Amino acid sequence: MLAALYVGAIALGAGSAWVLLHSVSGPAAGGVAVGPWRTSLLTGSPDADLYTRARIALGALLALSRDETMYYLAQADSDGRALRSACRYRVSGPAPAARWWSVTAYADDHFLFDNPQRRYSLNSRHAVLDAQGRFALVSGPDVAGQPGDGATWLPTPGDRGLVFALRLYNPQPELASAPGSLAAPRIERLGDCA
Repeated sequence: MLAALYVGAIALGAGSAWVLLHSVSGPAAGGVAVGPWRTSLLTGSPDADLYTRARIALGALLALSRDETMYYLAQADSDGRALRSACRYRVSGPAPAARWWSVTAYADDHFLFDNPQRRYSLNSRHAVLDAQGRFALVSGPDVAGQPGDGATWLPTPGDRGLVFALRLYNPQPELASAPGSLAAPRIERLGDCA
């Protein structure tokens, strides 16, 4: 009987730790939500607790301080639907207030998609901005989904979960002190999924 209680306690502890470590940081985890994007206020901070540090280690994210780099993750589109690699999405918005920024498409295991084009992200150096200073990218499973409007195309082959990561290097001080003030890029699903 005692052995069964120990096994149950270990299973409960391991299960709750797994849930905490595999969740995206949001308002409940000391973070901020801006549209579909979530950021942790503890990432890269000396105040980060053990769960935050473990979550960062699992996500293979080298976390710098918020003055140096800010990280926003999205696992849902702007309408709240879970992101899938088999769907086409348009990510667009004003160029973030940072010296350098990027938007990267990751599979749900937080690793890059295997694609022969070796196209994984759009960054401020290569982004084409429109007259209003806005960028656009389209992600999708195949080249048939490539946009014709000048937006960058990122391939997301297969049918699995998708995570977009927005990284801001040397963000403007106003944004670093108020992460919720980000002019969040919209993530719109284009049509039906493949």
